[in-house]
Amino acid sequence: MIRTVLIALLVLAIAGTGYWGYSEHQQKNAILIQAENNYQRAFHDLNFNVDALHDKIGETLAMNSKRQLSPTLAQVWRLTSEAHNNVGQLPLSLLPFNKTEDFLTKMGDFSYRVSLRDLEKKPLSDKEHATLKKLYANSSEIQNELRRTEALASKNNLRWMDVEMALANNKQPEDNTIIDGFKTVDKSSEGFSQTDFGPEVSNMHNAKKRNVSKLEGKNITKQEAKKLAIKFFQLKKNVRINVKETGKGSQYKAYSITMYNPDTKATTYMDVTKKGGYPLWVLQDRKVAAQKISLNDAQKEAISFLTLHMKSKMEVVSANQYDNIAVFTFVSVQDGVRIYPDSISIKVALDNGDIMGYQGTDFLTSHHDRTIPPAKINEKQARTKLNPKFKVMEKHMAIIKNDVQQEVYCYEFLGLLGDETYVIYISALNGDEEQVKKLKEGEPDYSSM
Repeated sequence: MIRTVLIALLVLAIAGTGYWGYSEHQQKNAILIQAENNYQRAFHDLNFNVDALHDKIGETLAMNSKRQLSPTLAQVWRLTSEAHNNVGQLPLSLLPFNKTEDFLTKMGDFSYRVSLRDLEKKPLSDKEHATLKKLYANSSEIQNELRRTEALASKNNLRWMDVEMALANNKQPEDNTIIDGFKTVDKSSEGFSQTDFGPEVSNMHNAKKRNVSKLEGKNITKQEAKKLAIKFFQLKKNVRINVKETGKGSQYKAYSITMYNPDTKATTYMDVTKKGGYPLWVLQDRKVAAQKISLNDAQKEAISFLTLHMKSKMEVVSANQYDNIAVFTFVSVQDGVRIYPDSISIKVALDNGDIMGYQGTDFLTSHHDRTIPPAKINEKQARTKLNPKFKVMEKHMAIIKNDVQQEVYCYEFLGLLGDETYVIYISALNGDEEQVKKLKEGEPDYSSM
């Protein structure tokens, strides 16, 4: 009887294990199929957008009407943005594709910049027309290579998941049509790297690249980075710390630090610049318990933390709460003007006030002493540029970055339009409406706290 029961249990166990294995297999297959479908869709959309992009650039060359040229160039900008987004959804992060992405970015910046100006008063120059011709030729080469890659991939039933596995394992077989195709696309873009997009586009492009080359100080060692982390968090000696250099291809040379605190069972991750030892970002990984402190008390903790570590005057401009974590955004202040490019974010645990996160990269890569120009219009004149139904609650002076990455000196108006809260930036130099931002629900401005 016992033997029969044992055999029955064994059979059930084997059957259960088999069913579990089958279910796991089915789930993995479903995930792989979904990922493959997403890659196929992104690749198809990329081909479609590059085709449309080539056609639109051709239309700009054939146009004589300046009234039609501006919206067409705006469509070129939109298509380059969508193509860039498509590339980002493909498993190409391990494959050198930077020349094509750089080309798409510059093409988008060029078309956007030109579309903004009054082409009746300032039409395309001969140099800009020559640039469009080069863009048209280059987009044709990219278009043809992508089409060839798509046709061969379809003919040979190639899967994007195989590309991802090959790149992840650093295996790039000679017959991998997709990888070879994208290498050819990138090589096609290389020949147009010297295209003259004009100084404004070059400045925009350079402004988007983060760098820490202007930071003061000497290069620090791994041991010095470890000491810096201990001092930054006022850690005890029993905390285990591991330090390693960031890998190749990083935007800046830095040390990645991992800290485990046996007392709190928390692991904290941190990056510091190799030059000068400046903290770029911090993230603590632990479960946050029920809220015990208020948002106002959490803000005081964040301010105390910044006061300890920052020389620049900082001002809180927003505060949000997500579950039991508060997130505060600070910007530097110069001569009473908020400098929004110099921003820092801090996360505070609402169970005990611990600093859970710190993001200082924007501040480090943009902070410098600025010459703030005198305002050419006064506040009363700036208010006339607002929607008459907009009810102003607060006013500040601020420097922001506009859509083309230029810093603009503005009047900042916080207020209500109906039941919605907005922040509107009016240029203090010419009265243009530079930016309108709708605050999300639960995203109040805490600048007056």
